[in-house]
Amino acid sequence: MMKASSIFIFLFLFTITTSISHSDDPSISSVCIIGGGMGGASVAHFLRRYSTTQIRLFDKNHLVGGRMATVSIGGDTFEAGASILHPKNYYAKNYTEKYLNQSIGGNNEEDDDVLGIWDGERFVFKSFRTDWKVPILRKIVRFVNSLRLFFRYGFSLFRMFDFVEDTVNKFLKYYEGFETRPVFGTVEEMLKWSGLFNLTTRPLEEELVDAGLSPLLIQELVTVITRINYGQSVLMSGLAGAVSLAGSGGGLWAVKGGNWQMAATLINSSDVLLHLKEEVESISNLGHSYELNTTEGKSYTCEVTVVATPLDELNIQFHPEISIPERKLQHTYTTFIRGLLNPAYFGLDSVADIPKLVGTIETPNVPFSCISVLKKYSEKDMTYKMFSRQPMAEELLDKIFSVRNETIKINWAAYPQYHAPETFAPFILDGQHLYYVNAFENAASTMETSAVAAENIARLIISRFATEKSRDLSNLRSFGHDAPEMHVDL
Repeated sequence: MMKASSIFIFLFLFTITTSISHSDDPSISSVCIIGGGMGGASVAHFLRRYSTTQIRLFDKNHLVGGRMATVSIGGDTFEAGASILHPKNYYAKNYTEKYLNQSIGGNNEEDDDVLGIWDGERFVFKSFRTDWKVPILRKIVRFVNSLRLFFRYGFSLFRMFDFVEDTVNKFLKYYEGFETRPVFGTVEEMLKWSGLFNLTTRPLEEELVDAGLSPLLIQELVTVITRINYGQSVLMSGLAGAVSLAGSGGGLWAVKGGNWQMAATLINSSDVLLHLKEEVESISNLGHSYELNTTEGKSYTCEVTVVATPLDELNIQFHPEISIPERKLQHTYTTFIRGLLNPAYFGLDSVADIPKLVGTIETPNVPFSCISVLKKYSEKDMTYKMFSRQPMAEELLDKIFSVRNETIKINWAAYPQYHAPETFAPFILDGQHLYYVNAFENAASTMETSAVAAENIARLIISRFATEKSRDLSNLRSFGHDAPEMHVDL
């Protein structure tokens, strides 16, 4: 999911409490995974923890990471795709601390970002800016900004917090151990078990109206958040919208050097046969195995195949054909600019008056979703990140920016277009052993949801093979060398 500044997606999943001994391994001979993003890397990680199978992973790019990637501009490296993690993203947290040896902590400076809500003509809300370095003074400014938010939106803010907290509490069920958390064969089962399914059947706006939020809060602050996090309006389905709102808090973090390193380190530590720059063109069911043909003119045979990349804009040929609901992806056009914003575009006199994060509401007068300052070099030299639903024309960029020294544009097929009621592709695409991690994305799309869907897919593979071979899964255990540290009860 694309994110910006301090308003970003959360979602949190916890690691597993039990594992598979060698004697209980269902003896899957080989697994092929298509896609080296968070989902594919996590499937490899959990399969390696739960079995001794041979794992091949294919990615059409020259680097793993999927929608996690970085860009270099002005000599600095910035997140270009999925950017920010929530403090309760426990899979990502564990990957980062254990395999990348990085400590996790939020960026306190993000909490002082000046938020402005732009309607195309004026800022309908703008928080106070402070350049003070004294902590107590910064706290005072944050408190004053909180009061200003309360004066504008009233007790609806607390109702919004309650709505998010209720969603979070339901999601906590996914932290439970194997004793109480089953393996899910479908996305619908997974959501109904946690009590989250109904949120996918109604638009976010309807859910928030029923929760008692004011029209002003929904039109302004809530819309700013959903436009930044998903590039969509409050008409998006309720669960994805709730996930977006839950990511607007503090303590957000990212992996130093790039979030893509999580995928890389999981793959490196999972004894995977990695095939980079090798795109899978077709998958054929041979009865007891699958044949994968790639752009390199090679064929591979695997007992299990896992698709861990969105099928919506891919041209993989399936034999026999599979059937999944039609789904369009929301493209986020990310533009990085090293230069300086034009205050006149915003009706202001000075660049210093422009908020560090400019969010926008739903109006045809606004050509972008948000603009944020990534790094300030001087009063006349900064690096910005802009999200938009359409490509930004050069002429328009020249109006918004008075100086552009460097510009980089990226088109991300970022996440599904959310429409309630949501329909879901199956986890099992052919009734046998062809699996689809990204079926869960119609509920919500984040780095962490990719990891939790992947963990369920790994257990689903093991459990279905165990059932076919009449194995007992009551002693499901991990024989990874770091099992004691990874598998902690909540």
